Amino acid sequence: MAGLGAIKGLVFLLGVFSQASGTALLDPIYRSTISVSIFTVTSKSAVLRWSRYEGALSYRVTASLRNSPVPVVFASFGQNTIMGSVNSLNPNTAYTFRVEALGSLMNMLADTSVDGSTAPDVPTIEMASSKQSRSITVEFTQVSGATSYILRAETNDGSFFSEIPVPTSPGTVTNLQPYTDYTLSVMSVNSAGRSQPSISVEAKTVLPAPQFNTSSPSNSSILVKWEPVNHVVLYSLSITKDGSYSQSRFNTTDIQFLFQDLEAGTLYCFKGNAWSPENIPGDDFTICQITRSPTPQSIALVVTTTPEAGIVVSWDPAQGAEQYVALSLTGQNCSSSSNSCILIPLSCGETNSVTVIAVNKGGNSVPSYPVQIISFPCPPQPIWVEEVVAGNCSVKWSSVPHAEYYTAFIKSDDGIEGTCNSTEPRCQFHCSCGYSYIMSVFAHNQAGPSPPGPLVNHTTLPCCPELTMVSAVSWETLMIQWSPVRGADLYETRAVDATETVLCNDTAPRCALSDLTCNSRYSVVVIPCNDVSGCNLTCSSQMHETAPCMPEIIGVSQSNLSSVLVNWTSANTAANYTVTVIGTVGKRHVCHSNGTSCQVPNLPCGSVYEVSAIASSSAGESMPSYTIPLETAPCCPDNLTVSQVTQAMTNVTWSDAIGAQTFIASLSSPRGNAQCHTMETGCVMGCITCGTNYTVSLEAISRTGHKAECTYHGFSASECCPSGIRLFRGTNNTLRVRWRSSSALTNYTAEVTGSDSTHVCSPEPGSSTCDVSEIVCGQVYSVVVAPLNRDGAKVPFCNSRMYSGNESRVWAAMSEWFSIEEGDNDGMDVLQTLLVILDDWILQKLPSNLYRIQQNNLLCSQ
Repeated sequence: MAGLGAIKGLVFLLGVFSQASGTALLDPIYRSTISVSIFTVTSKSAVLRWSRYEGALSYRVTASLRNSPVPVVFASFGQNTIMGSVNSLNPNTAYTFRVEALGSLMNMLADTSVDGSTAPDVPTIEMASSKQSRSITVEFTQVSGATSYILRAETNDGSFFSEIPVPTSPGTVTNLQPYTDYTLSVMSVNSAGRSQPSISVEAKTVLPAPQFNTSSPSNSSILVKWEPVNHVVLYSLSITKDGSYSQSRFNTTDIQFLFQDLEAGTLYCFKGNAWSPENIPGDDFTICQITRSPTPQSIALVVTTTPEAGIVVSWDPAQGAEQYVALSLTGQNCSSSSNSCILIPLSCGETNSVTVIAVNKGGNSVPSYPVQIISFPCPPQPIWVEEVVAGNCSVKWSSVPHAEYYTAFIKSDDGIEGTCNSTEPRCQFHCSCGYSYIMSVFAHNQAGPSPPGPLVNHTTLPCCPELTMVSAVSWETLMIQWSPVRGADLYETRAVDATETVLCNDTAPRCALSDLTCNSRYSVVVIPCNDVSGCNLTCSSQMHETAPCMPEIIGVSQSNLSSVLVNWTSANTAANYTVTVIGTVGKRHVCHSNGTSCQVPNLPCGSVYEVSAIASSSAGESMPSYTIPLETAPCCPDNLTVSQVTQAMTNVTWSDAIGAQTFIASLSSPRGNAQCHTMETGCVMGCITCGTNYTVSLEAISRTGHKAECTYHGFSASECCPSGIRLFRGTNNTLRVRWRSSSALTNYTAEVTGSDSTHVCSPEPGSSTCDVSEIVCGQVYSVVVAPLNRDGAKVPFCNSRMYSGNESRVWAAMSEWFSIEEGDNDGMDVLQTLLVILDDWILQKLPSNLYRIQQNNLLCSQ
């Protein structure tokens, strides 16, 4: 082994040297000075490193004792070497190391030195042994100058290598594998470095300890199991009882061992190890296990209801028990570290059984024998009340298992309480109308009473009200009032006739039944009710008749100018009817009837009324009928005047008429009619034929279309104005006026008016000409020919015609030119028209003074 360490050190040193040489060869830089440092030391050698010196052909390294100039060892190196070692040194010794750069004649070119020390001497391993499967303890000699040591462990195949520093001997190498061979060496260490490894020794770690698992199959046995250990030839186990110093030892090659005949509920500790083929024991492993407790004894059961229903379970303590668990047949459980617990919840009316087990780390004990118990009975339910006869009530319930007897508690709302014990599922008690009762029933047995069952509220039917009064407040509403009764939360007032039922629900002792059918007989009853017991349907009723139905007016007609006939329908033939006609100013007109019509007289024209009817009987008055508007025909105007405006147009006016909005005035004759429609009190009518007698009438129409036919005295149109009026100049400044007459019996008058005088002539009846004297030459005259009315008055609307003094001359000339004879009326009309056209043309084309001169010349040149 020592030779192997020397070879490894040499290989290491040559590697360093080669690396240094290679570095020097690659380094092209030469230094003008030389430096040196200690690379590493061992107990007998030192490796130095220096810088390359320019011109040096070799290097010499020497070592001398500190403060001594005499070298004790030296070594030479080539010019390309910058690292080298000196050997044969003494351990733990201080040296001065010197490096010299030499020339070709071995002359020194430069030198430098450094102080250092060697490592301590190599220690010697005295013994290496394994006490535990993952460590080896090494004992070695201690060397002078060592401040600490390094233990080295490695496997032969190189898969593991470890160095652990230790202060002194012995030292332990840890983190090893069980039952494995290791090569061990030790090195000493000081401030300068570490020594070479000592001569190595071989050692093997021991087997690992088996990993025990324990359990207690019963309260008198413990089973120990473990996984197999490699390379084992035997297992050793020992058992020790808690509190005892005696120990029993057993050997086995199996991987489990059952310890029997042990004490129940007792702690036992087990220690064991594995033996190698070299008969070396491995690691120890210790584990403790308690046996199961014995079965609990003296189980006792008691039913409790506080704080809640349950079974109190008690027992005697069991050896080694840490906890107890009580189990019921119905699935409840409770646990305790003492000797009692409560199983909750407890159901009523059940038969149960309970067992108890003791529990510790070893497991559960054998359960105790089951103990039987019967719980208290369940509360009876359902509970109900029957009241077959008023005032005699029975509370009943369903039977429950395990009940020996029952107790019923009854309390009324006035505070009176009562009880009833019975072995049967029923009890009787007296109950009054309008009272509320609260009842509960308990069942009993030896375990105690049942829990509180359901509370049953029973309210008897309310009493029937007394002094019920029915009155009619309107034609469709009855007011019913009564005295309040005990126990009634609600009153249902019911009115029933042949076709309908009207209900009114209210909490007050009065109710108005509305929307009743008119003219009907109702059976009215007040039914008291409450939310629990319902309604008392035994109360007596009363008969009441409603007012007649509302009449329906089907017709209002004006039979004459001052009377109105009203018709209606009604189903009540025994009722009396009153018809009221009310005007806008409040004046009332009334008629009465027991039929379906009546006539209202003395209604003025042009008035607006509202008509309604009401029926009455012993049951009261009906609702008034719907109001029907009535408007009488408007009044005729007191007077009407017809005046003629023109020959074919008249102006008709009349006075105001009450109630009239529009008027239609008519003039009628065999020769034609004229009419106007207006909202005013007058109108103008055209298309009147002159000389005709007309019948005058007027229709006054109200805003709703009512009409009044009004007839007035006749009207005669004036005689027609003459046509074909002509003037002829005579001798001695005379002028003849000629016209055509529409009637041979008509009288005419002709007026010729100049600037300073008027000339009138009136021919004999039937004549159509007359002469006017003293006509002045050159003067302009207005000529009007008009017929005379029967009273001799002249018709005022005939048109006038303007004539100048020379016009007769022109007319004569043109008559002669056209060869128109004097009696030819049609030719004269044509000629007159041409003369007018000519005259107008002259006035437009010639200056006025020239025209006047020409007129004068024409007039006076005769």
